[in-house]
Amino acid sequence: MTSLVEQRLAAQGLTLPEPPGATGNYLPFTLDGTTVYLAGATNDVGGEPHLRGKIPLDHGLEAAQEAARICGLNLLACLKRACGGDLDRVERCLSVRGYVNATPDFALVPAVINGASDLFVLAFGEAGKHARTSIGVATLPRNALVEVDAIFRLKS
Repeated sequence: MTSLVEQRLAAQGLTLPEPPGATGNYLPFTLDGTTVYLAGATNDVGGEPHLRGKIPLDHGLEAAQEAARICGLNLLACLKRACGGDLDRVERCLSVRGYVNATPDFALVPAVINGASDLFVLAFGEAGKHARTSIGVATLPRNALVEVDAIFRLKS
């Protein structure tokens, strides 16, 4: 049976990808009681960054927001695995941190990360609202445009 969360996503034409694996000596997620810590996910599609480079030099705001949404979908795929396949076990999104490969003068970093934040609110409604940090950085793995990590709490 498909979760209500996945049904909400499907209604918007979104499906979860295969969860990304670790590319180093770390885990894609750790579970501590009812808290799930998700490792950073870049805007990968099929194992490669969907967009590479810096905003605004190489891509515009809308493309970067889409990259952040792809990061969010990758995180939800890992979260689904952490939930034993049932995203309806999620109680709420607690925190999101977003990193944007940006030029030093790019001031719209938070607007980029809205792509992931909006996805979590779409998926979980009010329980998808979260605390957040958005940071512009000099580089990301494989020159990806965006990376996002998150912390979620599961129902007891």
